[in-house]
Amino acid sequence: MTPLLRHLKRAWRGAWRRMPPGLLPLRIRLAILLGRLLRASPPGRYDPEDRENYGAWLATHHRLRQADRDAIRAHVAALPARPLLSVALPVGAAVPPAALRAAIASVAAQLWPEWELCVALDAEAPPALREVVTEGPRIRVSHLAAAAPVALAEAALGMARGEFVLLLAPEGRLAEEALVELAAAAAADPRVAVFYADEDRIDAAGRRHAAWLKPEFDPDLLLAQDLFGGFAAYGRGLLRGLGGLRPEMGEAARHDLALRAAAAVGAERVRHIPAILVHDGGTAPSDPAAHRRAAESALAAAGLAARVESAPLAPQWSRILRPVPEPAPLVSIIVPTRDRAGLLAACAEGVLHRTDYPAIEFIVVDNGSEEAETLALFERLRADPRVRILPAPGPFNYSTLNNRAAAAARGEVLLLLNNDIEVIGPGWLREMVSQAVRPEVGAVGAKLLYADGRLQHGGVVTGVGGVADHYLLRAAREDPGDHGSLALVRGAGAVTAACLALRRSVYAEVGGLDERNLAVAFNDVDLCMKIRAAGYRILWTPFAELYHLESASRGQDLSPEKARRFAGEVSYIRTRWGEAMYRDPFYNPWLSLEGAHGVLSHEPRRKRPWAPHLPPRMGWWRRAVPGRRLPAAAPAAPPHPR
Repeated sequence: MTPLLRHLKRAWRGAWRRMPPGLLPLRIRLAILLGRLLRASPPGRYDPEDRENYGAWLATHHRLRQADRDAIRAHVAALPARPLLSVALPVGAAVPPAALRAAIASVAAQLWPEWELCVALDAEAPPALREVVTEGPRIRVSHLAAAAPVALAEAALGMARGEFVLLLAPEGRLAEEALVELAAAAAADPRVAVFYADEDRIDAAGRRHAAWLKPEFDPDLLLAQDLFGGFAAYGRGLLRGLGGLRPEMGEAARHDLALRAAAAVGAERVRHIPAILVHDGGTAPSDPAAHRRAAESALAAAGLAARVESAPLAPQWSRILRPVPEPAPLVSIIVPTRDRAGLLAACAEGVLHRTDYPAIEFIVVDNGSEEAETLALFERLRADPRVRILPAPGPFNYSTLNNRAAAAARGEVLLLLNNDIEVIGPGWLREMVSQAVRPEVGAVGAKLLYADGRLQHGGVVTGVGGVADHYLLRAAREDPGDHGSLALVRGAGAVTAACLALRRSVYAEVGGLDERNLAVAFNDVDLCMKIRAAGYRILWTPFAELYHLESASRGQDLSPEKARRFAGEVSYIRTRWGEAMYRDPFYNPWLSLEGAHGVLSHEPRRKRPWAPHLPPRMGWWRRAVPGRRLPAAAPAAPPHPR
């Protein structure tokens, strides 16, 4: 983003906040115009190798000050119970002494008073390494002869006596508040048996970089990659019940343990701590084949017939290929349209003749087409027994058109599809159906591309701009995203109805799309929010890839009438969902809601457990004046259209 656009954005935010509510339609029209400028030059994503800017952000938001340490000690002193927490540290003979010294020092510096360090040391370690490890009241050491890394880790875990056990890599360093955060999270919900946290890397000069700001627990991501990473804490009883690490899993033993633990306790007993609590200084390469074996083992244990392959855009991680049931369920593909025969013809040709799926019902919902070319196309389409033309005249109401077709559909699976979608490869529908039929999944979205190949839809982040926006808009087609976010099947806060698959039973259960309040915009976001509220998951898959000529058939919302309607829809969905809009479980609270670009936030949404009454720490230029209420956030640009 250029300096001029940055200044325009700041000026707009101030003007937006000062405008009276009666001018909301004008605000919306101005926001659309500004949004075009901003999207022409979107803010740069977080650069994992930018140590300078990341260091400045850490200094503002993450590094503890003495006042924080005092608050932590007061918080800990007031707790009714202070359980023992164990840190297990396996140390092989090749670990650099300086790295081990830093790891042990980070444990000794913990602000949580009740900790123990359990070190399993290779007996063949050189003297310089053995000298680093000194037994003491809280540090216990076990020596193992010629032990493999997994055996050392298992020995360290076996020594633990604490309520929770954290397995620390020998080149990792804990943040000084790490165990306080763990204890606070455990006290907040005693049912939880597994905790994981955000992390970053640290170089030899002590400079931190490459933050991994993780989502809430996502079983699909955990299959594809070791989501728990360098900070995974398990209840000691759970570890004993699982039998610890499995040597045959090699470098993926920790990943395998995470998968078995999550399967044993269930998703509701796994919790993400949104704080950067460990800094990894290691450089050891991972073994993708071992991680694929861990995923295969987890799938087999669950009785799921699925294949595991390397993810094409991120071969260090895995793609899980789930089968379509036999016989394949009928899919009712619902395509609202009004004229624009060229768009519909291309869409229908791709679906009917270039899609590898045996059971399709193609429902064209005709919203009053009049052009001769379109009417002739309808006649040609009717010759295919899979096609139905459903007349639906009247004013355009996207929700009504889809609800009417859903009521008439025969398929077990519904697929909402825009008429400006074009098929790229044959396997897209099999991928979407294989995910949509899973009982825990409520809706599935696809990877949609602009005609030039850039990303149009990589999932929707709720809360951005006050409502929602598309994730990493205009990223390159080959971009794997941040830690595989565009390369792997993962959860999403919402997905666009331009291409959305779900079971007909789920659609009926949540009442379909909202015809009365959301005729055009945000009806898909509202649908996904209702699906999540009903207990289902929303998934996005990069393995169903299509072109989307985005809103080509409807145009932009710039007329006064459309602006008033759009303003009403914005107001309704914000009122309907309130604060829930700002709690997208798959978008870390340390990422900015000024845009869905993965930018580090200077207005983070996470409060520290030792100071829950205080707002998150902000930079000096955004501090609130004492006694003055901060204004509500205004969108830097309008939410992106479907």
